[in-house]
Amino acid sequence: MTKAAERPNGYLGICLQKVSPPQQVFVCFLRLPERDVIVTPCLPICKKLILSVSPSEQYTEEKLGQAEKTELDAHLENLLARGDCTKNWTEKIFRQTEILLQPNPSARIEEFLYEKLEKKIPLRITNAEVLGQYMQDAAKEFGPSTPYGSTLITVGEYQKRIGAVEREFIHASAVGFLNPLRNFLEGDWRIISKERRLLENYRLDLDACKARLKKAKLAEAKAAATPDFQETRPRNYVLSASASAAEQELRVAQTDFDRQSEVTRLLLEGINSTHVNHLRCLHEFVKAQAAYFAQCAVHMQDLQKELSRFPNAFVGNPSMSVIAPGPSPLSTAAPPGTSPPGRTSASPGPLDPVVTLKIGEVKPPATGTRKAKVLYDYEAADVSELSLLADELITVYTVP
Repeated sequence: MTKAAERPNGYLGICLQKVSPPQQVFVCFLRLPERDVIVTPCLPICKKLILSVSPSEQYTEEKLGQAEKTELDAHLENLLARGDCTKNWTEKIFRQTEILLQPNPSARIEEFLYEKLEKKIPLRITNAEVLGQYMQDAAKEFGPSTPYGSTLITVGEYQKRIGAVEREFIHASAVGFLNPLRNFLEGDWRIISKERRLLENYRLDLDACKARLKKAKLAEAKAAATPDFQETRPRNYVLSASASAAEQELRVAQTDFDRQSEVTRLLLEGINSTHVNHLRCLHEFVKAQAAYFAQCAVHMQDLQKELSRFPNAFVGNPSMSVIAPGPSPLSTAAPPGTSPPGRTSASPGPLDPVVTLKIGEVKPPATGTRKAKVLYDYEAADVSELSLLADELITVYTVP
């Protein structure tokens, strides 16, 4: 198999490889002003110059600290650092906003797959809407005419309204805030990253050309310092041609590197306009979020007004549920605990009927004492109250 590598400024390196056993024979054609001189086999120094210092070797030697590296100018370095910072924080803000709008990771993965497959994402109801539907279904089971059932229906309806507002907020935020961030990460930044990789490759080529030229110059200087008068092959011509070729390669590599540096610089300077665009999108996001909370507050205020129209009723037994009027009761109960103030329950009989008792119809009990059982824990707010524990038996003194 024959491989040929064209070299500028007058010489051609040809590799002849036999299949078995593996061998390589290098033939160097040297173009001189008068005529072409064929040197076979190639001089060892020429073979070394043809094969040495590839970009991968240059990168490895740079990492090991064995080769010089062309440094970028300070302005370009600052632009690169600013670009990396923008990409990292934009990615974090984008991911956390996704979590805010859709806390369910399974739902986010499903939406991601629909987006990659370029299919329409199915309509997904919000958690508030699900809660509202559950409340209305429960009201049908409990009876919509009962106080609890009618209240469940009202609260469920307002939960559905809040869920609809939340769905509008999610849609507006996705279109006005998430999509621009995603477009930057998946569009603009990918182009910038591609050009940065090209710039790094051109830099490695430039440094490799510098290393080849340096070696060629050293070899030419060494040959000139110690001439070999017995040499029948034109070694000086070969070394001079090698140095000239390395200089030509260096000029081409420097031109490519400068051009790519300018392209990368222009793309990175465009990040300033990206910041301006993201600032506008951030204002849109805050505006949508403020509208969402404002509408939720309006709905909750309307719900409170609706609930205030219902009678304050609860299910109880006149013989077991009382509200003690007057000052704070005195207790002879055991360890302190908690209970809603004034709400006690006497021990009922097994066959006591359950009736609906309205708070406004409760009459003050007669003067005296009675035993009661604490229904809930209660912690005293000040010295005029008592701390009670649930299930305690207490003695309530009613003062006229």
